[in-house]
Amino acid sequence: MISHYSGISPTGDLLLLQKLGAKLKKKSFLHINSTKAGGGVAEILQRMIPIMNGLGIKTRWEIIEGDDRFFDITKKIHNAIQGNPETITKDMWDHHYEINKINAGRLDLEANAVLIHDPQPAPLIKFRKKGKWIWRCHIDVSNPVKEVCDYLMRYCSKYNAAVFSVARFARAMAIDEFIIPPSIDPLSDKNRDLTHEEISETMNRLQIPVDRPILLQVSRFDRFKDPVGVIEAYKTVRKYNDCILVLAGSPATDDPEGEMVLNEVRDYASDDPDIHIHLLPPFSDRDINALQRGATIILQKSLKEGFGLTVSEAMWKAKPVIGGAVGGIPLQIVHGATGFLVHSVEGAAFRIRQYLNNPEMARRMGEKGREYVRNNFLITRQTRDYLSIWYSLENKGKNILEL
Repeated sequence: MISHYSGISPTGDLLLLQKLGAKLKKKSFLHINSTKAGGGVAEILQRMIPIMNGLGIKTRWEIIEGDDRFFDITKKIHNAIQGNPETITKDMWDHHYEINKINAGRLDLEANAVLIHDPQPAPLIKFRKKGKWIWRCHIDVSNPVKEVCDYLMRYCSKYNAAVFSVARFARAMAIDEFIIPPSIDPLSDKNRDLTHEEISETMNRLQIPVDRPILLQVSRFDRFKDPVGVIEAYKTVRKYNDCILVLAGSPATDDPEGEMVLNEVRDYASDDPDIHIHLLPPFSDRDINALQRGATIILQKSLKEGFGLTVSEAMWKAKPVIGGAVGGIPLQIVHGATGFLVHSVEGAAFRIRQYLNNPEMARRMGEKGREYVRNNFLITRQTRDYLSIWYSLENKGKNILEL
């Protein structure tokens, strides 16, 4: 499996993966999150699990199951952690815990290393059996609702270590903390090279015209992704530059607000035939790849963002990108070099027009973006980092880890 990345990923990452695999071979690694479809966490795990198994590490992936109330509560927790005013009552926290308790009885939690993703399964730490337990936070927690964050930290502080995507997300905790940005897999259907015919087939099937510049945002229909703000920026640009807008995303099974936001977006865009809104089925990776390769400019105008994998996906395809200056997006976009960061609808509209009116600049920044992703945000690097944390926890107290 690792050999497939030769010539694509940096050689140093591949060598370290092989060495770490040899040290951890035949040990077991368990990932637990809340969904196998929709969202960046599931996407990464679908590609990472085979890599770890290919190294000889016995790797499993389980999901936590719950009722509608559980996912309504965890969505509110998620929003509160990202700074949205929410009140989580004691009864809600109790239900959160009880669902985890039921899952603890259902799941096999035996493993040498257990990586728990995000708030939904965080209370599972109460039912640990053995091994090193790591809590992985993919959310922007730089300015949370304090009461909600403090309560969640009651669980998270019991882990052996915590992992955040960006340094400023890290909390003051009495456990080891690590910074590991997410990543994309260059060999997945979402990121592999496509032929011109494959791109055309998707554009034709989705009835997207290709005779004008295409602005694209790919994301869940979530208010923090600001799809309405993207439409407002497009409407400003249309006064000066002819173009079309495509908003595309897949539903996430752990996001009960998605349909409501999608309907709001459709209502806002209803009078414009050049706005194309597509709710794609889960695992529409090739279609998303084709949309990104067919687009002229790709946006991720988030208001809050853990990382924003679509930014790295766009940059890997050498596309000019515009991202909200929030969360993990500034980690990917070097402003003015690999793309543009914006703080407002007006800023997004200005940068869109700058790209449309300077195609050579857009091409040059797109090429720089691709190399930046190659060196920093491919899945081989993230897998290496996860295994390095595990290995360091197994060798606690050493300043230098010899492989």
